[in-house]
Amino acid sequence: MNRDFNLKLISKIVGSLLLAESLFLISGFAVSLYYKETLIGYDFLKSAGIGTFLGAVLLFLGRKASPTIGKREGSIIVTLTWFMFSFVGMLPFWISGSIPTVTNAFFETMSGFTTTGASILNNIEELPHSILYWRSMTHWIGGLGIIVISMALLPIFGFSGMQIFSAEATGPTKDKIHPKINETAKRLLAIYVALTISETILLKIAGMGWFDALCHSFGTIATGGFSTKQASIGYYNSPLIEYIIIFFMIFSGVNFALYYFLLKLKFNKVAKNEELRTFVIIILIFTLLLTFAQIDFSKDFSLTQLEKYFRYGLFVTSSTISTTGYTVVDYGLWPTFSWFFIIILMLVGSSAGSTAGGMKVVRVLLVFKHSYYEFKRLIHPNAVLPVKYNGHVLPETVIARVLSFTILYFILIILGSTFLSFNGLGFIESFSGMITCLSDVGPGLGSIGPASNFALLPNVSKWFLSVVMLVGRLEIFTVLLIFTPVFWRR
Repeated sequence: MNRDFNLKLISKIVGSLLLAESLFLISGFAVSLYYKETLIGYDFLKSAGIGTFLGAVLLFLGRKASPTIGKREGSIIVTLTWFMFSFVGMLPFWISGSIPTVTNAFFETMSGFTTTGASILNNIEELPHSILYWRSMTHWIGGLGIIVISMALLPIFGFSGMQIFSAEATGPTKDKIHPKINETAKRLLAIYVALTISETILLKIAGMGWFDALCHSFGTIATGGFSTKQASIGYYNSPLIEYIIIFFMIFSGVNFALYYFLLKLKFNKVAKNEELRTFVIIILIFTLLLTFAQIDFSKDFSLTQLEKYFRYGLFVTSSTISTTGYTVVDYGLWPTFSWFFIIILMLVGSSAGSTAGGMKVVRVLLVFKHSYYEFKRLIHPNAVLPVKYNGHVLPETVIARVLSFTILYFILIILGSTFLSFNGLGFIESFSGMITCLSDVGPGLGSIGPASNFALLPNVSKWFLSVVMLVGRLEIFTVLLIFTPVFWRR
């Protein structure tokens, strides 16, 4: 390993974050006490104990660490933290026997922390409240980003978190809401908590119990998708609940920095944001497409049915583009041409700076802009046509990185789909499974669609897709950079 790496600092930060995870595990113990699930409570204490021990060892190894941190340390810290969080986070599932195999427990936990929502569970409603709470809590922790949340705490340890933030938030644009990164994290976390509380209260008013309302808010605001019901949101058969969740799925797909600007009455920044406008337009267009996809024009239909088709179309559009993955209907039964629209939504994803996955709307927008200008350059070779975003000219390096990201995204889908097909998956399952896990959406198509899950996949495929979920959550470069020779050179 390169001697220039600040190994002590890496150990110190990862150790401190594991201690923070142990505190979250203690909250699972508190829930088990409330619901009188004593035996499960002990399993949470054991898990918290293991997390605390590992965190303490890493902190000890990182004592007297130099505060110097670079981009390479940032990449290692982020990637290692997600793996360590998933390892410790799976312990309550595995130790309690709720998910008896390590492979399935790790898959479910990584799916939770990466806010993918792909599940292997077929007995959700039989599980203890504390297990369901922890399952949803993994979403909430991972949604805003384990690392971004921790930025508010890093100054306690005497170093800046800018390089770690850069590794976690790798979008092409980053709206600064405060010059100090820890202050930015605090403001984002405050917005995150406020949205979670608001949705919980509204879902309670709409008819959910407090427990279900809280868990579904964790899943919505984090754009995760784990439900406390096997049938997901379809279980409630409530238009009001569906519209509330639609509202918050869309809101969670918006750049969180825009909410801060809105609170500061900087309406200009919100109104002129090209990504937000494009995001809304995409939702409107695909909602109409998926609404009409459900209608059988050879039969009569009422306004009540039309409202239901519209609601389902809006729900599937919002759930897919926000990469939440909640379901109210089995869109696998819709006409096959509608699957094409759903795949597009999976790929596009939501806004940079949101809790969602996918390529991000801003990247898709910039690719289309760059392609359009290339056509114009063919006609006017001497014209200077820079790509602009929100009124600002973007450097060529930004455009190059966006194009590289997009190309690499599709290369990974092709290679990953091929690998999954070698493991016995059909074409639809291989292709949609790779896309849904890389984009952190959750349900795929075919036998891994909204009416089913990933339980029957071979273990090799589950471990592979666990890594794919992490690669997608950290937006490819952060993880794959570690496997390049240049990363390890002086």
